[in-house]
Amino acid sequence: MISKVLIANRGEIALRVIKTCKALGIKTVAVYSDEDRNSLHVKNATESYHIGEAAPAKSYLNQEKILDVILSSGADAVHPGYGFLSENSEFAGLCEKNKVTFIGPSAASMDLCGDKQQCKAAMLKAKVPTVPGSPDLVKDADEAEKIANEIGYPVMLKSVYGGGGRGIRIVNTDQELQGAYETVTGESIAAVGKSAILVEKFLAQTRHIEYQLARDKHGNTVHIFERECSIQRRNQKLIEQTPSPIVDQETRDRIGKLVVNAAEAVDYTNLGTVEFLRADNGEFYFLEINARLQVEHPITEFVSGLDLVKLQLDIANGEPIPFKQSDLKMNGYAIECRINAEDTFLDFAPSTGPIPNVTIPSGPGVRCDTYLYPGCTVSAFYDSLMAKLVTWGQTFEESRLRMLNALNDFYIQGVETSIPLYKTILETEEYKNGELSTNFLKRFDIIERLKEDIKKQRKDKHLAAIAAAVMHSTFFQSRVQSSTTKNPRWKSRMDR
Repeated sequence: MISKVLIANRGEIALRVIKTCKALGIKTVAVYSDEDRNSLHVKNATESYHIGEAAPAKSYLNQEKILDVILSSGADAVHPGYGFLSENSEFAGLCEKNKVTFIGPSAASMDLCGDKQQCKAAMLKAKVPTVPGSPDLVKDADEAEKIANEIGYPVMLKSVYGGGGRGIRIVNTDQELQGAYETVTGESIAAVGKSAILVEKFLAQTRHIEYQLARDKHGNTVHIFERECSIQRRNQKLIEQTPSPIVDQETRDRIGKLVVNAAEAVDYTNLGTVEFLRADNGEFYFLEINARLQVEHPITEFVSGLDLVKLQLDIANGEPIPFKQSDLKMNGYAIECRINAEDTFLDFAPSTGPIPNVTIPSGPGVRCDTYLYPGCTVSAFYDSLMAKLVTWGQTFEESRLRMLNALNDFYIQGVETSIPLYKTILETEEYKNGELSTNFLKRFDIIERLKEDIKKQRKDKHLAAIAAAVMHSTFFQSRVQSSTTKNPRWKSRMDR
C-alpha cells in the first residue's frame, strides 16, 4: 500500500494532492525550484527537496533529479499532477522500472494516448466516432493540401504531439496551407523535438464536452459524467461547468458508453478524460484522451460527492472501484473559473510579479484551490493559473450567482487577472441561456462588452466619488445644519 507520495509538481495542484494524502494519513514529499522556496506546497508537505533552478527544464522537467529525490526520500509513489511530466510516458516508464507506483496510466497506455494518430486508429477500431480527416500522417504540405480538398475547407492541421492549444492551425484556403504547415511543424519540433501532422475537418461553432473516466486494474470502467468546457481562449479552457446545458440523460448514457469503449481500447487505468467536439447537428466526435487528472476535476467532485485524488490513490493501490455506474448520481450544478494572471486586453499576455495582498473568497458552495497568499509571487517561469474558483448550487442559477459573488470577493493585488472577464461572461444572456461554443468570446464580442462594463464601472465610481465629496463639503454640511434648525422634521429624515 502507498505510504509516501512524491508530488512531481508545484502550485495549487501540489497543494490539492497534499490535502487528500493528509486526510488518508499518507506522507508527502514536495519538490521545488529556486523560484518556489517559499511556496505553500513546500511548507505543507511532510518533506521538501530542492531540485534546481527556476526554469522547468532544470527542475520540474528534470526526470533524473526527481527520480533521485524519489529514491532518497523513500517515496513509494509519484503523483504527477497536470502539466510538466504528467503525460510523459518516458517518466512513467522510469517510475515503473524503479518499482515506484506512478499514479496514473501505464507508460504504454500513456504513450498510445499521446500519439494522436495511433489513438485515433484505436478509436476507429472501437467504433468511437472521430473527426473526418487523414487516415494517417501526412508526409508534406502537398499531401495535406490534397486531403484538405477532398474533405473540404476549413481544415485543421494538428501535430500528433501537440496539446494545450499548441501545434494546431486552422486553414481556410490552399494559399494559407503551406505557411500553416511550416508553423505547426516548427511548434511541434520546438516542443518535443519531432513532428508528425494530421489533417482534420475543422468543425465551426462546436462545443467542447469531456467525460471523466475511471478504470481500475481489474477491468472495471465507469464514467463520472460530463463537463462542458466550451468557453476558451486560444484553444485553452477558461470556464467549465457540469452538467452541460445540452446533455440530457439519454445522451449522457450513450456517450458514456463510448467513453468506456475508448478507455478499454487503449487499456487505460486510473483516472483520465475523454474529450469530444460536439457539432451543431448534435454529433459527438472524439478529440483526445487526457491521461491525467484535469484542472477542472473539482466540478466533478462537487456533483458526484467523490474525492477524485483519493480514487486515484485507491486504484493505484490495486483496489477495485468501490461503486458501479448505476450507483453514480449527479447532484446539483457546478462551475469553475480559472483565475489566470494575464491581461485580457493584451491578447491574454501573462502578468507576473509580487502579490502584496490577496483575499480568498469563501462561503456555502464555494471552493478555491490556490497557491496565493499575501507576499507570494506570480512567476514568469510557470503557467499563469493562480487559482481554481469553483461554486456549487442546487440549480444552475444558484451556482452562477454564487460564482459572481465569489468573483466580486476575490481580491488579488499586484497583477492583472481574468476575473473582470468572467464577471462579464457570467452576466451575459447568452451564457445564462447556455448558448456556449468554443468561439464564444469572438461570437458574442465579449472583449468589447468587457470594455463597456469597465467604462460603466469607472463612470459609476466617478459619480459616487463626486456625490461623496458633495456630501462631505463644508457648504453642504452648513446647509443641512441650517435646514434642520429651522425644520426638525427634516432633521429626523436626515438622521434616518
